[in-house]
Amino acid sequence: MVDIATRVWNHKWKIDPIVRSLIDTDFYKLLMCQSVFRNRPDTDVTFSLINRTKSVRLADLIDEGELREQLDHIRSLSLSRGESTWMRGNTFYGKRQMFRPDFMDWFEALRLPPYELAKKDGQYELTFHGKWPEVMLWEIPALAVLMELRGRAVLRDMGRFELQVLYARAMTKLWEKVERLRAVPGLRLADFGTRRRHSFLWQDWCVQALHEGLGDSFTGTSNCLIAKNRDLEAIGTNAHELPMVYSALAEDDAALARAPYDVLSDWHEEHDGNLRIILPDTYGTKGFLDRAPDWLTQWTGIRIDSGDPAEGAETAIRWWQERGEDPRAKLVIFSDGLDVGKIEELSRRFDGRVRVSFGWGTMLTNDFIGLTEGDRLAPFSLVCKAVEANGRPTVKLSDNPRKAMGPAAEIERYKRVFGVGAQVEREVVV
Repeated sequence: MVDIATRVWNHKWKIDPIVRSLIDTDFYKLLMCQSVFRNRPDTDVTFSLINRTKSVRLADLIDEGELREQLDHIRSLSLSRGESTWMRGNTFYGKRQMFRPDFMDWFEALRLPPYELAKKDGQYELTFHGKWPEVMLWEIPALAVLMELRGRAVLRDMGRFELQVLYARAMTKLWEKVERLRAVPGLRLADFGTRRRHSFLWQDWCVQALHEGLGDSFTGTSNCLIAKNRDLEAIGTNAHELPMVYSALAEDDAALARAPYDVLSDWHEEHDGNLRIILPDTYGTKGFLDRAPDWLTQWTGIRIDSGDPAEGAETAIRWWQERGEDPRAKLVIFSDGLDVGKIEELSRRFDGRVRVSFGWGTMLTNDFIGLTEGDRLAPFSLVCKAVEANGRPTVKLSDNPRKAMGPAAEIERYKRVFGVGAQVEREVVV
């Protein structure tokens, strides 16, 4: 097992690039990339970094030269033969050849496009522009680099023994969570922590701890490189990016109202089984389900990623019941702001009513709260989102208005088109 504290101490030897591979990313990102490559390959998209936690002044903490060095390293990466073989030949969700030969030929030749970097008001302005299939693959590695460089900045002045104690405490903290989770009946839990992890080595350690500590209750990891290296299931389906870009491309309000369903129609043609998971909250869960076509009721389940998770699940259960479906045969995946207490609570509430699974993210792979003076390693809310498509702004409403993004006029237009009424604000911590 890797001695993480020693490796952190030796970071100045440059033995640990933050992103080691193009598949050091989330599985859903590669699945979406294949769908975009097939359906919208010529769309021009811009992604931008957004730090929701303004108190964390990244440009004051992170050296620009070091940031550029890590980003330039990512641009030098390409698929290795072993990584290509894993993607071409592995079985994912019971399906062989999940990734088509034409997509793999393109991916094997890919180098990520250039980036633009500037500083403003203590923050980095990091943007990526180009064809959608290429640019979208910057999101996860860009976040991983910023998160880990912030951590390295905090740890830089710590001594060897202080680092050993820090990581021993963090390991103990996680293992105590594992011991609590062992008592949750029927638990199904996956690692969703790549985008805001403390570091690659720490995420890898956390995944190994869950695998050993939870056994079959641990279903896999969203991180493709770790899944490959540890012979685990790669977990993931799709994200808000797809409806955000499809909606931006809509020519009028009628096309805008159809756009979220056009996304799933394209997805429906490519995938079946557990990959048919609805993510309904981009423009409001209730309105999305009220207007959903009947064929969506046949899908496997729904992912709840904003708003009150229990209310979201209750809404999904009622929707299935009203459409003549048995919720007990459906799957609800909770993936927003989870920690052990919330996992225990939701498991109890929905036991026997619906199949439940959890995608555990930031509080799995970056819970160093209370372990440093001034809580300088506490996680914060950093995202990298598609902000423009073919020159038009993207919009996300979410079930939590604090997560809304886009120009104010467009937000109001989308609320009108999608019938979004009053919403309850919830604190966005991570």
